[in-house]
Amino acid sequence: MTDREIVDRRRLGQGVAALAVWARASSVAASAPAAYDGFGQPRDVDIKGYGGDAMEPFLTRDGGLLLFNNSNDPRVNTDLHFAERIDDHTFQWRGPIAGVNTAALEGVPSMDRDGRLYFVSTRSYDRTASTLYRARFHDGRAQDVELVPGVSLGRPGWVQFDAEISADGAHFYLGEGWFGRAGRPHSARIVMASREGAGFVIRPVDIRAFAAVNASGLNYAPCTSTDELELFFTRAVASIRPRIWRASRTSKDQPFEAPRQVVAIDGFVEGPTISSDGARLYYHERRGDRYVIRCVAR
Repeated sequence: MTDREIVDRRRLGQGVAALAVWARASSVAASAPAAYDGFGQPRDVDIKGYGGDAMEPFLTRDGGLLLFNNSNDPRVNTDLHFAERIDDHTFQWRGPIAGVNTAALEGVPSMDRDGRLYFVSTRSYDRTASTLYRARFHDGRAQDVELVPGVSLGRPGWVQFDAEISADGAHFYLGEGWFGRAGRPHSARIVMASREGAGFVIRPVDIRAFAAVNASGLNYAPCTSTDELELFFTRAVASIRPRIWRASRTSKDQPFEAPRQVVAIDGFVEGPTISSDGARLYYHERRGDRYVIRCVAR
């Protein structure tokens, strides 16, 4: 198996159903989780004009655009798409993002408030062991696409498969795991990289901040509130479907406290994104053999 095949069989290559298999194989024992009940009942999000799978949603900081990718099944060319807001639960599809999609996988979009687009792509993993890219976004088009400097571990078998840029662009929240050559994760954790010059650096303190978050299970798909005091993420543990969890902290120089499971969100769910005002949380859900975007509100 080549390093590229390792990535393509990962969540961004084979689809999120693979994480359920990996979670069942985990040696972590499941226990009754602490609950977070701050959200109401879920509602479907309607992307008008679009009939495909919708995964990995990201709501831009001004709330005007919903970014997402289509299916990450390896039989499908996974691309980045965008849609314009009509209301909180309705968006108008505007098509694939121009200038960014290739024959490789592109997914997991996020954007800072200055319009810098960040995303995951497998296009160069076999050469660089890197998956994280950025570009300038304007009017549905990405320009000056480049690898994000400083965040890749540069070692085949390590994969950064999820990421979100903070609103101010100063912090890059990453989901990364060690896959070896078996095509399944031995671990998956959330870390943070801090901006340093034109790139980012992962410091020991940025790893320690997530000690409670990474205490059990496979942890990935991070998203943060505008003030970075709330963290939402996906956790998969033995015999339990992936669920969405919340952790909080009192200031950005403090570690996150022990997370609690968001009880309003059930099913096979992943990939949260929070609105800038903190009022609505979007995520994708597997429904039969399709993926749809849903929303819960405080």
